[in-house]
Amino acid sequence: MTTLYLVRHGETVDNARQIMQGQSQGELNENGIRQAQEFSEAWKDRHLDAVIASDLKRSVDTARIIAEPHRLEVMTTSLLRERDWGSFTGRFIPELKGEVWPDDIETLENLLSRAGEFIAYVRKTYPGKKVLAVGHGIMNKAIQAVYYKKSMSDIQRMSNAEVRTLEL
Repeated sequence: MTTLYLVRHGETVDNARQIMQGQSQGELNENGIRQAQEFSEAWKDRHLDAVIASDLKRSVDTARIIAEPHRLEVMTTSLLRERDWGSFTGRFIPELKGEVWPDDIETLENLLSRAGEFIAYVRKTYPGKKVLAVGHGIMNKAIQAVYYKKSMSDIQRMSNAEVRTLEL
């Protein structure tokens, strides 16, 4: 059985400002760097076979901090990218309430399909291994929704640098 430790990246400048990041790169703020360092310290003695990250900078930076004591290279995949929020990207989140969603937002069907592809990728590539994957809030929710066969709304929101364990 493969164990997947699903982690959300550390807090970013835009998280703190309530800006919709979507598939923009993002930059960890001081708090996000500290969150990743604290996670790394807490997990330094745990066995990990692989560390994977979304190919967006905020996840890669978090994963590198976590992977350092394990001397593991961080592998990246676009399957873990955050949902593409289209023209909502870069907007102040509280102002989006009640707005009609534009057609350029990634569909829920596509998001859940990517989540399923990611789970299949981890199972196939890392059978019987312990894999830590650093992703994003909505994408991590989608992965859990597929894994547990639940709707996205049934999955609790993940905090920055929070981990959830899935046995694949």
